[in-house]
Amino acid sequence: MRSCAQMSDPVTRLRLRVSPGAPRSSVVGRYADGWKVRVGAPPVDGRANATLEAYLSGVLEVDRGQLRIVAGAGGRDKVVEIRGCDPRRAETLLAAAAGEREETA
Repeated sequence: MRSCAQMSDPVTRLRLRVSPGAPRSSVVGRYADGWKVRVGAPPVDGRANATLEAYLSGVLEVDRGQLRIVAGAGGRDKVVEIRGCDPRRAETLLAAAAGEREETA
């Protein structure tokens, strides 16, 4: 299985709806035109954002430095940018983390 980090240099932006304070971090599934993610940290002093970045870097198989929140750092609706990760591969990895089957074309 190829990781996002093995792709050339694409940049992917993901829309996320984040629910902080969960018992554990997880990808819940689709939410509108993005993904819903629960994070196991409270929204205090940037801890939820840091936990989100760490969790997503693991799910997307990229270094944490390749991932950053570019919009919505103070709210639930966020846009995260991932360098070196193809959009299609990111969708596949998020779907797998959510327990969804990939649709075939």
